[in-house]
Formats: sequence, structure tokens, C-alpha cells
Amino acid sequence: MSRVNANLLLTLVALIWGSAFVAQSRGMAHLGPMLFTGVRFLIGALVVTPLMWLEWRSLQQRGKALQRLDGLKIAGLGALLALGAAMQQIGIVSTSITHAGFLTALYVPLVPVLGWLLWRQLPHWSVWPGALACLAGAYLLSGAQHVSIGAGDLWIIASTLPWALHVLLIGRVAHRMAAPFLVAGGQFVVCGLSTLAWGLTWEPASWVGLQAASWSLAYAGVLSVGVAFTAQVVAQRYAQASDAAIVLSAETLFAAGFGYLLMGDRLDAAGLAGCALILASMVGVQLLPLLRPKRATMAVHQQG
Repeated sequence: MSRVNANLLLTLVALIWGSAFVAQSRGMAHLGPMLFTGVRFLIGALVVTPLMWLEWRSLQQRGKALQRLDGLKIAGLGALLALGAAMQQIGIVSTSITHAGFLTALYVPLVPVLGWLLWRQLPHWSVWPGALACLAGAYLLSGAQHVSIGAGDLWIIASTLPWALHVLLIGRVAHRMAAPFLVAGGQFVVCGLSTLAWGLTWEPASWVGLQAASWSLAYAGVLSVGVAFTAQVVAQRYAQASDAAIVLSAETLFAAGFGYLLMGDRLDAAGLAGCALILASMVGVQLLPLLRPKRATMAVHQQG
């Protein structure tokens, strides 16, 4: 898969995630945040199960079956996923969808910073202004300048650290194992079982509530988890983590769009400016790295 195709796939992921904020918000009118998270990730695992089985058989036939250490890496990704999803879901209970979308985007500048701290890897210079422009765009788009920070917002801010670590690590793990579906489904199982156990222990559960939230669970489980999170694993085998974070931040833009279509939200001038900044950061991080090779080629021709 080319870098361009990987980023297009990540844009589709951002679109699905942006629309899922509505389903997540509505579903928690009937279920606690941990129960909702656990059930939707287990639904996502079921969606990916046939692909996991085919990939497992293929690896065994080629003598490349996963080892115990590989399982531990997948479990670690699942733990990060559980932390990020759980804290985000708790936060959504007491904050608006657009505000949640902006605060979730705080993980974007964290990704290149953590990449430098952990592995001393410096991304292309365009990532730094792109990440800041993306964050500023999400801020304007969400209208957060008019909203005070509450308990729900703090939960979502805390979720940005496991989200950033997950985005940073998922591509590395999937690429080295060459088993994107097993990585995706395995992390879904770990995340789903851990948050479901938490929910069953501390939250009220009822069959009536599960039925009432069934459509929200189906959307968030099948599309947001089964399709989008799996596509993220596949795409990030071929995309830089810092680039991927900027592209995925478009979920803020899509969340606002679906809020406009489904929940009556409206964009003012600041919101439109925020959309423009996010789009500019997405385009810039794709096009600016391509200028250096062209300039180098021109310099070689001029010297010749």
C-alpha cells in the first residue's frame, strides 16, 4: 500500500470515528460507559474474527506463527486501547460532543513529542506546525473558547496519553508481525473483556438497557471498532505515526459535521476557520515532505 493510499484510508477512519461520537453519546443514555465500551469492542472483535482465522492459518502454513512475546505486545495495545476508550467514554457522559472532539485532538501534538522522547525520531519539520494548526483548528471548531473545563473534560484530556501511545505503537507492532487482523482483533478482545468486567462490577446492567442501546452499540461496534480500528492497523503499517495522528484528527471536523446534520449544531465563523486549519494541516503534512526530493533533483540537474 502506498503512503497516499494509507492516508486516504486513515481519512475514512477519521470519518467513521467522527460519526461515532453521536452513537457513543446516545448509547450511554441506557448503559454505563464501561459496559458500552466493553460490548462495542467485543462486537468489533466478532466482526474481525473471520479475517483473524484466515490470517492465523496463513501464518502457520508459512511457518511464521505468532509467539508468546507477540501476544504480550497485542495485550499491551489492548490495555492502551482500554484506557483511552474508557476515559473518553466516561468524559463524554458530562461534556458536549464537539468539546469532546476537540479535547481528544490533544493527542495529535503528543505523538511526535513521544516519538522523539522514546526513540529520538524527529519527524519532517512540517509535522510540528501541522500538529499545532490542527489543534488550533479543533479548538475553534469545537467552540471550546466559550466552555469552561469540567470533570468530563479532564477525563478526556487524560485519555490523550494512551491514545497517543497507541497511535505511536500500533503501526510498529503490526508491521513487524505482518499480522494486522490478529493485532486488531486481539487488542479488541483485551479491551472488550477488561472494560466489560469493570462495567459488570461497578455499573448497573440490565437486558432492557442493552436492548435500548442496541443500535448505538451496533454502529459503534461494527463500524467504529470492527471497520475503523482495523483499518487503522492496516493503514499505519505504511504511514508515519505523526502523519497518521494529523490525518486522524479530522475526526474532530467530521464530528462537527455529523453534529450539524444529526443534532442541530451550527458552525460560526470561528468554526469555519477551524475547519480550514485542520484541512490545511492535513494537506500540508502530505505535500511539504515531497518538496525536498524535487528541490534536490533540481539542484543535481543544475550542477550537471
